[in-house]
Amino acid sequence: MKEKFTNIKEESKYYREMEKEFVLHSWCVQNQYNGSVVTGGEGAYFWDMEGNRYLDFSSQAMCNTLGHQHPKVVEAIRKQAEQLCFVQGTWATIPRALLAKKLTEIAPSNLKKTFFTTGGAEANENAIKFARMFTGRQKIITRYRSYHGASAGAMSISGDPRRWAVEPGIPGIVRALDCYCYRCPFGLSYPACNVRCVEHIKELIELEGPDKVCAVEIEPIVGSNGLLVPPDEYLPRLREICSQFGTLLISDEVMTGFGRTGAWFACQHWDVQPDIMILAKGLSAAMLPLGGVMISKEISDYFDDKLLFAGLTYLGHPMSCAAGVAALDVYHEENLIEKSKSLGEYMLGCLKDMEKRHPSIGDVRGKGLFASIELVKNRKTKEPMAPFNGGSPVMTKIGSEAKKRGVIFNIRWNFFIFAPPLVISKKEIDHAMNVLDELLVLADQEVN
Repeated sequence: MKEKFTNIKEESKYYREMEKEFVLHSWCVQNQYNGSVVTGGEGAYFWDMEGNRYLDFSSQAMCNTLGHQHPKVVEAIRKQAEQLCFVQGTWATIPRALLAKKLTEIAPSNLKKTFFTTGGAEANENAIKFARMFTGRQKIITRYRSYHGASAGAMSISGDPRRWAVEPGIPGIVRALDCYCYRCPFGLSYPACNVRCVEHIKELIELEGPDKVCAVEIEPIVGSNGLLVPPDEYLPRLREICSQFGTLLISDEVMTGFGRTGAWFACQHWDVQPDIMILAKGLSAAMLPLGGVMISKEISDYFDDKLLFAGLTYLGHPMSCAAGVAALDVYHEENLIEKSKSLGEYMLGCLKDMEKRHPSIGDVRGKGLFASIELVKNRKTKEPMAPFNGGSPVMTKIGSEAKKRGVIFNIRWNFFIFAPPLVISKKEIDHAMNVLDELLVLADQEVN
């Protein structure tokens, strides 16, 4: 029986309360959940049941790279649903074959085959298995400010403090300090540091045993833990180190892939070829769940005559792969990789201009339509506006005021992370920057 409501707010409240009663929501205290009922979206905007319209300046979870409801991807999903919704992975399908081939045309040239999953965490789970099976080694080096997913293995290889609640994780994980130039963990300054942070990883491989370390996994640009862009020497040197010891280099491009940084994949900014590359989010522009593990020809050749101990019910789901094929076509047709580069330079310029006016901005960093500002209470001491793994009233206030003005920013600790859809316009960027500029006055009042 359909419920009867006297107005839209009453109906919205009904579904919000139903969510709160029957759904477990991620990364929140359950009795504090108060999400709006989202009913639609188009381009860089989405709206809720009560008619509130928002400029999505974080692409939801940094994944709606083509914005909301891109018509070409919607149509591809519709056509595939009419033809074939599902068949298990032991059968071949046209969309999966096409998508795998298209990926080899845009990825680093050494990568040959793709194992498809339903998302980034699953992709990382399988990358761990591939690396250990191929090398016969067990240890994996990752970094403290990394995030690779919320499943058991993916959370174990993350450094993000969200791992604390589920430890101990899987064995064999060793964490390195990060390339965080603004707050160098070695107390040095670039370039006089000679990129000490990457030589630190070399030392860890030697200390842990080169014949024991199967892989080093990184986000080429750290995402949700502060958006850390490495010095230009970092990734090429890391590639040299991994090659020296026969250690695989795994590049987690879940956030940075598919044009987010102004290149198809972030590792391509430095002409670095990883042995394994992790994909998700932009792979289908988040319009259906899809992830993948791309492996080099050397690794794929290894499995030619050996059993691959990996399998998923929804491996390469036909509808998800159809969305992926359509998404890749849109990236090409609308020149979105170059657009991300040019608009990203413009957005970064806006943020650097703001830095001159707002003493609360300690650092500005970014690449493509992927940027961040780090807020501080004192530029000299670099005291953060909110503590590591914590919040502050002013950060919460800025986020809530921006929402009232129809702009959604991603705020974590003392960082703003900007990752708008690649289809965004310069006018829409200007609007978001103007709202931010006005609200940073609240943070400036906290500066001492």
